[in-house]
This record gives sequence, structure tokens and C-alpha cells, in this order.
Amino acid sequence: MHRLVSALIVSALSAGTVFAQAPARVAAAKAPLVEFEMMTWPEVKAALAAGKTTALVYTGGTEQRGPQNVNGGHTLMARATAKAIALKLGNAIVMPTLAYSPNRASADLPGTIGLSNEVFGQMLTEISEQSIITGFKNVILMGDHGGGQPTVFADVAKKLDAKYAPQGKHVYFCDEVYKKAQDDFDNWLVSKGYPRSSHAGIPDTSTMLYLGGDKGWVRKELIPTAEGDPVPEPGQRGQGRGRGATPDPNAPPRKNNGISGDARRSTPELGKMAMDIKIDYAVKQITGFLANQGKSQ
Repeated sequence: MHRLVSALIVSALSAGTVFAQAPARVAAAKAPLVEFEMMTWPEVKAALAAGKTTALVYTGGTEQRGPQNVNGGHTLMARATAKAIALKLGNAIVMPTLAYSPNRASADLPGTIGLSNEVFGQMLTEISEQSIITGFKNVILMGDHGGGQPTVFADVAKKLDAKYAPQGKHVYFCDEVYKKAQDDFDNWLVSKGYPRSSHAGIPDTSTMLYLGGDKGWVRKELIPTAEGDPVPEPGQRGQGRGRGATPDPNAPPRKNNGISGDARRSTPELGKMAMDIKIDYAVKQITGFLANQGKSQ
């Protein structure tokens, strides 16, 4: 796995040498329509008839992302990532991105608006079934926020796949685009001397710089001070200290600014690497889902 991540990152670095030329080429060659909300109904009907029968339901979220990143980061990143996945798959359409996910609001860090697992699960269920009624043969559930993964996503996918599989229609949960991609990229960062991060750390902030650094997604002037609470090494979280235990007197003081880790070394280049890994992992997993059906999609 380390070889795969390293190969992806080498590829991303190589692509960086021609990054400045990319916008002109993209503008010259108009990308296919893959966003449901940006299509007319005749265009959707034509896309389905042409074989684009896989619906990508990629959820975002509204959540504080530290002082430096806008609260809609989950949704903004999800929309861009889902579109890139659909373009690479070639047989998929992106359904409108949900702006809410399982979470809880906070008056201390007032940037989060969440849903209960029950409401979120019902939304995923109805969106999936509506997509199937529309004409899609496959529905892929994915999320940019950890809340609800894997429980809600996995449960909805299992329930609906059992219901619709006899009709030749399927619902899958693509989990590797989130946890696996994040874990592998985080481990690569640590192997290169970067601090371990999670929420609003280097991966999040870098991805937002890459996708929206020129769109106001990140308060760039705050990146030099974007240091948050330290992230424990894997297997050490809460070690020896259960809920309600006395805090470790030797632990550094908490900043409680919404950042888990240290985002000060965030760059657009690292953001591109993180996104490329997510896209690659998602495309491979989804392609595997469809191939295992034993028929072309």
C-alpha cells in the first residue's frame, strides 16, 4: 500500500510542473456533463440511455474547520471530489451534494449544523430510492465527513441492495474514498516528517487550498498560526484514561480552536496529492463493485 501511495504522490508532483498550463487545456476541452443539478431532464435521460447508469451520492457537511477554513468545507470538497470521480469513471452522474451530515452544533465553536443518524439515514434511503426510480441501476454512497461512517452508510446500502438486487439494481457503500485514503495519506505525511493531523489539519487545509485557495475557502493569513490540539499516535488515543478520567497533567494545554493537529505546513500541492488518492481509491473500489455483478454497466 505504501508503494501505491508513493506512486500516486510522485505522479502528483510530476503533474505539478505543468499545473499552470492545465486550466487553459481544461477550458479548451469542455468536460462532459456529470452533475445532475447542472443538467436538464432530457440531458439526464440521454446520459442514462448512453450508459451513465451509476449515481454517486456523495455527502458533505456543515462543520467548523478551525479558524482558517470555511464551515462548508466538507460540502465544497465533496462536490469537487465527486465530480472528478464521475469524470474518471465515465459511467456515472453525481447527485446533488448534501450539505448536512451526522454531527452536533456547538456554541463554543459555532460552525456546525448537524443531523441525527436517524434523519440522515432516512435521507440517504430516500435519495437512493429516488435515484433508482429515475433510472439509475447503481447507487454509490460516499461521504466527506466521518459521522455516519460506516454505520449509517453501510446499513442503508445493505438494506437497499437486498431490496433491489433481484431487480438487477444495486446500492453500495464506497468507504475507501474516506478512511482508507485518509489513513494512507496521513501515514505518508508522517513518514516524511509532517505532524500527524486529523480534523482541519494538513490534509483538510491543503485540499481546500488546492481546490479553493483562490475562491475564499481558506483564510490564508491564518495558516501560519493554524496549530491545534495534538493528535495521538494510532492506538494511543485515550490509552490508560477512560471517559471522566483526570486529564494528564503532563499533556500540553489544549487550544480548543477546532484543529486536531498542525495545519501550518499545508500547501496546494499536498492538497492535490490528497485528492488524487481519494479519486483513485474511489474509482478502483466502484469499478470493483460493478465488475463483481458479472455484467457490464
